[in-house]
Amino acid sequence: MLELAGIIILGIIAQWVAWRFKLPAILPLILIGLLVGPIATLYTDDGSKLIEPIWNGEKGLFPGEGLYYFVSLAISVILFEGGLTLKRAEISNVGPVITKLITIGSVVTFFGAGVAAHYIFGLSWQISFLFSALIIVTGPTVITPILRNIPLKKDVSAILKWEGILIDPIGALVAVLVFEFISVGGGQAFTVTALVEFGKIILFGTTFGFTFAHALGFAIKKNFIPHYLLNVVSLSTVLLVFVESDIFAHESGLLAVVVMGMVLGNMKLPNLKELLYFKESLSVLLISILFILLAANINISDLELIYNWNTVALFAVVVFLIRPLGVFLSAQGSSLKLNEKLFIGWVGPRGIVAAGIASLFGSKLLANGEPGAEYITPLVFMIVLGTVLFNATTARLFAKLVGVFLKKSEGIIIIGASLPSRLIGSYLQKNKRHVVLVDNNRTNVEKAQKHGLEAIVSNIYSDNLTDYIELSDVGYLMALTGNSDINQYAIDSFKDQFGENGSFRLVNSEEMSDPESNPKEGLFSHTDDYITLTEAARKNPVVHEIALKDNEHYEGLIEITKADRDIVPIFLKTPEGDLQIISSNSLDFTDIKEGYKLVYLGKELEVAKENKSPETA
Repeated sequence: MLELAGIIILGIIAQWVAWRFKLPAILPLILIGLLVGPIATLYTDDGSKLIEPIWNGEKGLFPGEGLYYFVSLAISVILFEGGLTLKRAEISNVGPVITKLITIGSVVTFFGAGVAAHYIFGLSWQISFLFSALIIVTGPTVITPILRNIPLKKDVSAILKWEGILIDPIGALVAVLVFEFISVGGGQAFTVTALVEFGKIILFGTTFGFTFAHALGFAIKKNFIPHYLLNVVSLSTVLLVFVESDIFAHESGLLAVVVMGMVLGNMKLPNLKELLYFKESLSVLLISILFILLAANINISDLELIYNWNTVALFAVVVFLIRPLGVFLSAQGSSLKLNEKLFIGWVGPRGIVAAGIASLFGSKLLANGEPGAEYITPLVFMIVLGTVLFNATTARLFAKLVGVFLKKSEGIIIIGASLPSRLIGSYLQKNKRHVVLVDNNRTNVEKAQKHGLEAIVSNIYSDNLTDYIELSDVGYLMALTGNSDINQYAIDSFKDQFGENGSFRLVNSEEMSDPESNPKEGLFSHTDDYITLTEAARKNPVVHEIALKDNEHYEGLIEITKADRDIVPIFLKTPEGDLQIISSNSLDFTDIKEGYKLVYLGKELEVAKENKSPETA
């Protein structure tokens, strides 16, 4: 009981430390696992571990293969949660690159790391290729925390995120085939068997995942599941899919749960966000337990085995040669620039799937007396811990070095997806700005998406907005909801994360009636609140541009907009095409000259009718 409670407590402490210092949680989790596991044998009185994952005499948490069953089920939940976050719209520009990364990139890693392990450590070809199969995977649990704190182009973040989730079942599949080859002994019989097994895994994995996703989605839409049982029914369905698929085709369960998550994540389900919140919380708990258990399960002799320069050489080959080679081959012919390829090639941390399957296969082969099997678990853990530590400490610096780090985050997040937000968002997008609309009203979000806008359903009172790595390039925040409390909360809560270049909100009715109380973060005009903005958009759903001559011309037009409630000034457009948000002060621009344009929403200005440039949404 003490061991189990200790794992949970230490795991959550590690998660907090990771959050506090902006680190991937895997780093403190593995270090804690090593400290209470193999390293503990150096300082305990009886030379035993503080936590013994596998039952050994009077100590241990899991008898026999109980640990590996628990690991497998936990990984299925983690991968399902990752699948839920994959949206087709994210990869409209980079889909082919992701496909090549999980195919060509996997082949390069498999053969490259296998050859390296064979010649550097002198391992048999079978063990070498089992090692290389296990490190094919990257993993969303380690990619996301690293990317969350680096402002990058949306496409770069999307590539790394999708690769991390989709490549997990592929790496597991290849590892299973190599493991079976070692266990069976190879030969022609194995080749035929392997091809049959491969086909079965693909068939049952995709079939079970697709079928059960639609069945669960149908049940949710038809309200066949009471609200209070939704989360636990979904969890039990995930476990059912994993186990059943695995029964029909060994190791097809991981593919099944990823497919199930992807299909559900792209359905229009009313309770999808609530389901995702539950799975996120559960994943955090499971990851916390898993990494401590797996690290604690390593023995001090395993660490001594790889305490040499060969380990450094193997790590260097994997990180600095094989990973970049796989990325460059996969990105051939894509729209990615050289610096973006370099950064993607630099970031390739391994995660929970590699560590979990390595512990399982390593122990089984060791028990069967396979020569070199003792290297599998410590070498894979070395790659996991090393790549996480390496990327966590260097990714931001390397991003700046190669020029993919966005010096100024030009993306804009708009809180609220009503008609005015959609009009403004469409105008911003047509002017090549990354804009994201956020609303907890699914109807508003769907309308925005129909206009080709990026929009997400989210409640800003939850902190999950900070988990979207696709928002890492956002530097402006505009709160445009009809609730002044929500607008102010958005400013207070997210100005540091999303508003480094400016956070703005609509003025409320009280501030509008008293110009002296004009807030510094006020938006557009102190004479326009949500009601006047919405009315202007409803009567004339058009965004206009009018050429400016100088400051005096600009100030004169602003006075006209104040007198006419059907016109709302929103941006000042420079001759270079840059957009500057107009605050409620309206007159804080001092260097306007010919070539500038006033961007406004609503009724067209009389003086502009002869030379208009409308943008509609």
